[in-house]
Amino acid sequence: MPKGQPLVVPDDGLTTRQRRNRPLLMVHTGPGKGKSTAAFGLGMRAWNQGWRIGVFQFVKSAKWRVGEQSVLETLDEVHRTTGQGGPVEWHKMGSGWSWSRKQGSEDDHAAAAAEGWAEISRRLAREEHDLYILDEFTYPMKWGWVDVDEVVATLRDRPGRQHVVITGRDADPRLIEAADLVTEMTKIKHPMDVGQKGQRGIEW
Repeated sequence: MPKGQPLVVPDDGLTTRQRRNRPLLMVHTGPGKGKSTAAFGLGMRAWNQGWRIGVFQFVKSAKWRVGEQSVLETLDEVHRTTGQGGPVEWHKMGSGWSWSRKQGSEDDHAAAAAEGWAEISRRLAREEHDLYILDEFTYPMKWGWVDVDEVVATLRDRPGRQHVVITGRDADPRLIEAADLVTEMTKIKHPMDVGQKGQRGIEW
């Protein structure tokens, strides 16, 4: 894509403006660090455009409050008090089950994740947000807690101009096939390789 120009121009009957403004389904996957970080950065860019942003965090422990949550919630407050940017909602969907297990069976966690996805489906039908960040959503699909074919069909047929970005390792091939943009984060080196744990300001 030299100088931001596409390599091909499809014969799809759309104008350049129509093609440029089509809503995107984006996937950040792979074993490397930065999948969620990139998605939240996209959220900040979208806020600056006045978009309505919905963040739905599926897997990280409900006890965690990542730095990006504080930033985006502060930006929501800026929007409400000054009108600058756009509104932001941040939801911890499901049971926040991954790094620290909460009480309840796997069936309980699966049911909570399924209800989290059902809420997103309802919002998509209502065209409630301009950008949806579905953080760590590849895992409920991988574990069979939500139906991949139903997720793909819902996202493919979503109405209006709603952008969606999904993060997490091991993205299902069906999701990758349906996506417009897929980025794989590949680990080359990581501080944990030499015994260094995550640190404030870098991991959270």
